Amino acid sequence: MLGNTIFFKANDGVDLKGIIYKSEKETKKILISVHGMATNCIKYRDEVIAKEINKLGIDLLAFNNRGHDLINYIKKEEKENEELSGTAFEDVYESYEDILGTIKFVLDNNYKEIYIMGHSLGSTKVIYSYNKVLENNKDLCGYLKGILLLSLVDIPMSIKMYLKDKYASTVTYAKNMKKEGMENVLMPEYAFIHPMSVKTFLRYTTQNENIDFARFSDQMYEYKELNNIKIPLFMRWGNNGELIIQEANELCNNLKSKIKNEKLNIGYIDGANHGYNEKEEELAKDICYFIKEIN
Repeated sequence: MLGNTIFFKANDGVDLKGIIYKSEKETKKILISVHGMATNCIKYRDEVIAKEINKLGIDLLAFNNRGHDLINYIKKEEKENEELSGTAFEDVYESYEDILGTIKFVLDNNYKEIYIMGHSLGSTKVIYSYNKVLENNKDLCGYLKGILLLSLVDIPMSIKMYLKDKYASTVTYAKNMKKEGMENVLMPEYAFIHPMSVKTFLRYTTQNENIDFARFSDQMYEYKELNNIKIPLFMRWGNNGELIIQEANELCNNLKSKIKNEKLNIGYIDGANHGYNEKEEELAKDICYFIKEIN
């Protein structure tokens, strides 16, 4: 398994970088991996997955999206100055620019069959971006062959559960800070498990209309955005310290009745935590089984 560093641009000109893990033979198939909060493209989990899917003649591209690590700087084409990003400052709506740019990059490099995998917030980004591609870039949809969602999280509900009785007052504090033009000030330390700006906190809690689609506690929700995914769909969680309030088997059974995808592969890995630590090989085997089944 060979790992080659790459440098390319998001759709809005932001510099991106990553690693392509290549299979031994030339291939036109690739899996794009989208990481979650407070992390980056260097992951043991991705290397294990790459090793297995390389055997199927599929390369893996893991890249740093603009939300990588806690804080970084990005420069957009139309902006004169750099701006703060990373987990603490990113606007998750801009993930579309990263994912669209990555799709265009792999197409420019002669890949013709694309699978996209997200983990945690990365899964939110994948669902949001897929729906945006359907809306704005339908010509690209024919190249997309499968969506893989690892540990999709109901982020608004998670923040509510984390803050408990402090939720309402914390949201009020953030709204007042925004009114005073202080969106880039960090929220109080208690507000979230990671440092987070006022702007980013409000995006996840109150300005979240376009990403509030993992409503696992809402029995009436119809999962429109997930049901817009007509290509094969793979979903996994762990059941040991996972970031869901439901039991993993309960969540999977409920979603099976809600998601109308003819090639849905949904389940959980017994004993796995949110990061699939020490369960990477089992996850990789599940992914390979899914890909073989849909081909």
